[in-house]
Amino acid sequence: MTSTSGPRTTPQPDHPRPDVPLLGPGLGALADAAWQVLVAAGVVSVVLGIVVLVWPHATLAVIGILFGIFLVINGIFQLAGAFGSHVPGSMRALHFVSGALSLLLGLICFRGAAESILLLALWIGFGWLLQGVMLTAVALSTEGLPARGWQLFLGVVTALAGIVLIVSPFSSLTVLAVVAGIMLVVLGLTEIVHAFQLRNLAKSAPVHR
Repeated sequence: MTSTSGPRTTPQPDHPRPDVPLLGPGLGALADAAWQVLVAAGVVSVVLGIVVLVWPHATLAVIGILFGIFLVINGIFQLAGAFGSHVPGSMRALHFVSGALSLLLGLICFRGAAESILLLALWIGFGWLLQGVMLTAVALSTEGLPARGWQLFLGVVTALAGIVLIVSPFSSLTVLAVVAGIMLVVLGLTEIVHAFQLRNLAKSAPVHR
């Protein structure tokens, strides 16, 4: 009596979709947690941008305080990210320096609103430039970074926004408020899109243990 056996089934790989990267434990944790931080930062940026746009004739002190709040929040997020276990050792120093300087520039904005339109634009511009350089460096140096393309795009856009504020002479506080407000809204929306890209990636990509 002969027995017939069906075709031998080959075990399916743990990573069924070739278009979705396989995440290691560290990058999986990054994708799972970073999107919530990015959403919060993006919402803060959009709200602040809208406030500045609808209130462009506010005093220098008020505009300085609003942007000081933004830079301080950004600095805190970057400092927190510097101590995350998922951050490569080579990037910790960059995260820490960028976050500390952003925090310092935010505190300077609180103190007399940087005392002039030019200085306020410089402080805000340097804060954005530092953040953009940090994001770009992380995206370029970290292979397999979740939503790496969006991270790189956000870094470049943020750095360009900072350069615009640094090199452009602003004749009035109203012009500075409108330009910076538009940039805040654009950066905030970009961060929110990036955040949901990370969330979708964290849900669809299996984690390699």
